[in-house]
Amino acid sequence: MSSAIHRVRDATWFLAKRVAMMIVTLFGSSLIIFVALNILPGSPAEVILGTQSTPSAVRQLTAALGLNKPTWRLYIDWLGGLLHGDFGISYISHLAISGLIAQAMTVTGPLVLMALVIGLLIGLPLGFAGALRNGKFSGSVIGGLSQIGMAVPTVVAGLLLILFLTVKVRVFPSSGFPGWSDPFQAIRALLLPAFALGLVEGAIFSRYVRASVLEQLRSDYLRTARSKGLRIGQALRRHGLRNAAIPLITVVALELSGLVVGAILVENVFELPGIGLLLLQSVNNRDLLTVQDITMLVAAFVLVINMLVDMTYQVIDPRLRMTS
Repeated sequence: MSSAIHRVRDATWFLAKRVAMMIVTLFGSSLIIFVALNILPGSPAEVILGTQSTPSAVRQLTAALGLNKPTWRLYIDWLGGLLHGDFGISYISHLAISGLIAQAMTVTGPLVLMALVIGLLIGLPLGFAGALRNGKFSGSVIGGLSQIGMAVPTVVAGLLLILFLTVKVRVFPSSGFPGWSDPFQAIRALLLPAFALGLVEGAIFSRYVRASVLEQLRSDYLRTARSKGLRIGQALRRHGLRNAAIPLITVVALELSGLVVGAILVENVFELPGIGLLLLQSVNNRDLLTVQDITMLVAAFVLVINMLVDMTYQVIDPRLRMTS
């Protein structure tokens, strides 16, 4: 009973430390984001009124938008709104930013998840095959393909896929999104950009999976298991997969954050109305509040993913609980 109480107490203390660390980091991120965006030249009022605006008109619109307050007050108001779930009103469209982001996420969310699944479907089997065929010609071919995949930028991969699968073969639409009223057409519109993202991520996954599996195959305990008559696959399943999973989880978490950033670029290539297009339009229009909200959400997403990875480590490898 006492050991169970100690484990619960340790787990609670670990979780409390990670949550506290995440809150402090989020606060620091919000400060950096706000300062970085608000020191840029220009103002939303100048963009809205255009180049022919007069200084008095700019001042009047700035006051109407509530941007004539001291900088510290603008930061407190913005941070307080986020804490209460109020993302504010867009300076340009005059719509609730939370609604704009929610609508954009119906495109970006499925795109990122599809790209992650495609990347894992490519990377896991290639990584295992590359490790098991290490030193052979087929293993070298797999390694070469993964190197090529990692060297190709996501945007270039997207343009090449558009060239071959929409211009030449005309299998997929090259741009646009029809909405989820027709799920088949919606998935069809997202499949090509998801493949552009997933192809590069799959190459990255395969390299890390190969290195992690090779490390386990060369370990003493796996040699002992094989000396007892187990085949490589059996020994790996029984004794090596748990240890091999730890670095893989780290890579998947890091690349999941990278997929969000990559999706922002790919959405603009394929003209998808997701977070990327919303962010680009907001930057061009100096809609700073929308840019701040989107950037803060991406930062929060990355921090939450990192915290979940730390918690997963504790489940996979109990030895880490002793050092937490």
